[in-house]
Amino acid sequence: MSTPRIPASLQSPDSPSGEARPVLRAKTIATRVTREELAEVETAAEVAGKTLAEWLRELALKAARERPADPTELVLAEVSALRYMLLNLFHATAQANAEGKHLLPDSVVKIRDQANARKLADARKLLEEFLSQDGPGGGER
Repeated sequence: MSTPRIPASLQSPDSPSGEARPVLRAKTIATRVTREELAEVETAAEVAGKTLAEWLRELALKAARERPADPTELVLAEVSALRYMLLNLFHATAQANAEGKHLLPDSVVKIRDQANARKLADARKLLEEFLSQDGPGGGER
């Protein structure tokens, strides 16, 4: 007889034995919905191939873990991406010219994609470093 499979949503990733252990969920979140709303969420869960509880839990946790957009953070992210792109484009162009070559369009797209992929993390890091300083220049106020 085979061991029953534990769904991924119930597994603990940090099991010391390396085996999956069930996560014990002892708390309940309740809400009231209309019959029409219940039909909508049941259909959405079914389309996703999940039980209603799994679907609701994943959706609630995803929303809870997302950080709301801070306008300062968004502007800093764009400035950070522009800085990253400019520095890398200047470097790549200079390197290509030194080798007697041209900067290829694919290289430009790759630099842009890298800038977009890292811009929010870079902005958050810059803000965190700035806010953790004791005062201007990191000194005492």
